Amino acid sequence: MPAFVRYLTPLVLFLALAGLLYKGLNLNPREVPSPLIGKPAPEFSLPGLEEPLTTVSLDDFRGEVTLFNVWATWCSGCRAEHPVLMRLAEAGVRIYGLDYKDDRNDAKRWLLRYGNPYIANAFDESGKVGIDWGVYGTPETFIVDRNGIIRYKHIGPITIDAVNTKIMPLIEQLKEDKG
Repeated sequence: MPAFVRYLTPLVLFLALAGLLYKGLNLNPREVPSPLIGKPAPEFSLPGLEEPLTTVSLDDFRGEVTLFNVWATWCSGCRAEHPVLMRLAEAGVRIYGLDYKDDRNDAKRWLLRYGNPYIANAFDESGKVGIDWGVYGTPETFIVDRNGIIRYKHIGPITIDAVNTKIMPLIEQLKEDKG
């Protein structure tokens, strides 16, 4: 092997690695692509948070465009996004919640204190349903169309900007789509 190849190979490998790392610095961590977008939402059936003898399941979403919000009382980002969820609910957006790896009594007190934007909350004490939905952490929010297909995933607290630029336009589009 020629001597220049022996010295050039580590330089080329270093430059390739540096290029990949530089590209990674420009990625938005909130835009983690979900393999579930465009696919049927994972089936689930869990006890309700407020009424443990009732169940909340994917069947509750069918026929209507639904925002599915994964939250927990221990999540500071959930507290930050909560006023935005309250405004969405007041505007008529159907919101279901998944109380993720939480304490039932803490969650019920939290909703009494901050308000309850949810039609119902599924209580996912073990976190299994969250894992099935590809949840990395809280908060995460999904838009599910009337046929049970996941159309959007928002990672992190929902902001007014996200509502105005992504969430509401998509919800309105999906409501108009009769398919």
